[in-house]
Amino acid sequence: MVLAPDLVALCHRDEVDPGPDGCWTELTDADFRAVANRLAQDSGDEPLWVFAYGSLIWKPEFDHIDSARATAFGWHRAFTLQINRWRGSRAQPGLMMALAQGGRCDGVIYRLPDADRVAQIERMLRREVSDCESLRSVRWLPVRGDFGNRRALGFWVGSTPRTIDRRPLSEVARILARACGHMGSCAEYLYNTVSHLEELGIRDRNLWRLQELVAAEIKALKGPDPQPRVQSDSPPDIRRAG
Repeated sequence: MVLAPDLVALCHRDEVDPGPDGCWTELTDADFRAVANRLAQDSGDEPLWVFAYGSLIWKPEFDHIDSARATAFGWHRAFTLQINRWRGSRAQPGLMMALAQGGRCDGVIYRLPDADRVAQIERMLRREVSDCESLRSVRWLPVRGDFGNRRALGFWVGSTPRTIDRRPLSEVARILARACGHMGSCAEYLYNTVSHLEELGIRDRNLWRLQELVAAEIKALKGPDPQPRVQSDSPPDIRRAG
């Protein structure tokens, strides 16, 4: 990988959490519980699997009792989720990944414990979505692997009011090299995703090219011999984008 930790560190800066921007209808506690109950009912008596393609691979933040490599056909990773919080700001919005139609996406499925399923789903919902308008991105996906065919729950699947049209990789790289929020930078998000996919033997061609472009963009921004900044002790971002 060209996008190394020392380059990623250069993208960090201390940002204050701006809070919700008021453009979306925030989910209430009752909303989260109602959606969790519905999804639990949809899963029936079968094991509940979750499809991870981004940060859920390296920071699942939920209990699981099994995992396996899996492929979702008809979808691919794309930096189409625009954010002005978490890993972006109002002054410098960022991008995170969603699943866009077409192609294939190799990732991981995690099996949730059978007990307390509603609470486990609600925990994931609170991690991934915060507004009613984004609930349409939570859907069941057919996935395939050595195990055969299964159905798994996916997050940020398809278009929502928060997603934008796919942009050229060069434009995405310019955004990722600059965007940072109170929970970290977009460059860190990309680095963590690509490096963990590599550990699993998964090489996403677009992400591999993107990490090269982001590394070059950081070097151009910071000079020929950039020196990393000392990062604060703030926790890494654990929200958004499967």
